[in-house]
Amino acid sequence: MTAWIVLPVSLSAFSITGIWIVYAMAVMNHHVCPVENWSYNVTCTEEMPRPGFPKTCCTIQDIPLISKCGSFPPESCLFSLIGNVGAFMVIMVCLLRYAQVIEHSHHCWLNTSALVSGCTNAVGLVMVGNFQVDHAKSLHYVGAGVAFPAGLLFVCLQCVLTYRVAVTALDYWMAHCRVALAIGAMISLVFSGVFFIHESFVLQHAAAICEWVFTVDILVFYGTFTYEFGSVTHDTVLAGLQHVYQQHHLHLHHHHHGSGIVLGPGARPSALGTGSKGLKSPGGSSTSTHLNCTPESIAML
Repeated sequence: MTAWIVLPVSLSAFSITGIWIVYAMAVMNHHVCPVENWSYNVTCTEEMPRPGFPKTCCTIQDIPLISKCGSFPPESCLFSLIGNVGAFMVIMVCLLRYAQVIEHSHHCWLNTSALVSGCTNAVGLVMVGNFQVDHAKSLHYVGAGVAFPAGLLFVCLQCVLTYRVAVTALDYWMAHCRVALAIGAMISLVFSGVFFIHESFVLQHAAAICEWVFTVDILVFYGTFTYEFGSVTHDTVLAGLQHVYQQHHLHLHHHHHGSGIVLGPGARPSALGTGSKGLKSPGGSSTSTHLNCTPESIAML
């Protein structure tokens, strides 16, 4: 087991706990109405806030969307912190998962696409966390429009990759669980979008609930990477870095010479992505069988 198993668990626990604390603060500060409230009014007269109690008169501006919960201080400060720290941990998880799949000789466009979509999700989270909806609406909606679809794409691609690298029955059970989470995320995101565009109070409230379900679902999905990260070692990271380094030099070689890689006398093609090797369960805790990383394996002109 490695210390990396703490990363996905921390991402899920920190983010889920944090957004619910933000929600509780917003309710207690009368910035939104509680989730269990389904009664809304067109307008409300000014009411005296009762400390420790939620609002009794709610308008459409008080619907507890996640973004609305983090619009005003002091909860907006915590909301920004969660967005920034969560985005950093998302990028770390995506990079480690990318390297781990590379290590298992499964380099493909799906893995690269998953890395790009995960990092795009992180960028959207930063925008959502730092541009509050009531103060920078356009930028906030751009961030949400980037973060939500990118997050959904990431989990869908990871479902496919989980099946591709699965070895044991437990690996396949993990893949099945991730498919269930991905389906739940897709359904909740679609319903959230459909309900959000209506002006009905009830549908707007339903959109908020679907948004909460989607967010928690995605965060739980990230937490499932604890299963694989028990086998991550420094060689896993090196495998990912080596691949990025090779791809960079391939790009430079094509750009300057237009002829790709030329193998020198006696050189052997890289084993990356094409060579066969014994695989262990991606969720195992023993040391992985690593890639051939000897520098003489490729001669580049």
